[in-house]
Amino acid sequence: MSPRVTVERDGQVLLIGVNRPEKRNAWDRQTIDEVALAYDRLADDPESRVGVVFGHGDHFSAGLDLGDVWPAVTEHGPDALAGAGRHDPFGLWKEPVPKPVVMAVQGIAFTLSIELALASDIVIAADDVRFRQLETRRGILPFGGATLRAPAQLGWGNAMKFLLTGEEFGAGEAYRIGLVQEVVKPGEQLGRAMALAKVIAAQAPLGVQGTLANARVALRSGSEQAAAEHLRATLPAVVASEDAKEGLQSFLERREARFTGK
Repeated sequence: MSPRVTVERDGQVLLIGVNRPEKRNAWDRQTIDEVALAYDRLADDPESRVGVVFGHGDHFSAGLDLGDVWPAVTEHGPDALAGAGRHDPFGLWKEPVPKPVVMAVQGIAFTLSIELALASDIVIAADDVRFRQLETRRGILPFGGATLRAPAQLGWGNAMKFLLTGEEFGAGEAYRIGLVQEVVKPGEQLGRAMALAKVIAAQAPLGVQGTLANARVALRSGSEQAAAEHLRATLPAVVASEDAKEGLQSFLERREARFTGK
């Protein structure tokens, strides 16, 4: 079988591209596995500080290829979305990737596209994007995290409107409710995502990963106390790092810092 996902590094940014345009980038089991393995590479490669996820062609993804995936869902439940890697791209059934993920979406971005956006850290949308959470119209319910995350991240009413109706919505509505952070012209979404990823990659990796981890604890536990305890445990190692010393030195010398991730 030919690869469903392209993976290449541009400097310190790892580009992960779903490459099944003849199927509107619908995810079959092979695609799920290859995306998960790409997330493992992002986690393990010290030279890859940020991931950028995108879809080749005119569309991000039409959702799951149910004809291929449904038997696995019937047998394994929602864990079928976790894939073959150690890191679950949806961050639910296995460990989430510890590094930031910027997502670029365009054209059709149905079902799992929304759930992957909710699991990502920054989303850039082309203004032609078409979002839709179709599961209730197919006799099922979302099982990639939308029911868990959309109410918390987007607000109850905003979430219920698209979760319960299955109605389509565009870039303007997605921006209003906070599903996407920027809207650009079609064709510019990947370039803008790359530009943001490179800005993030230039920051101190331990500081970035610590920030991400602490924010996740705060969001997903719903407890300021739990997040405060996590912060208390995380901060000492970051403060003692070589990058923290470099950050202070660059401040004193009025120059750009050169971070190594140590």
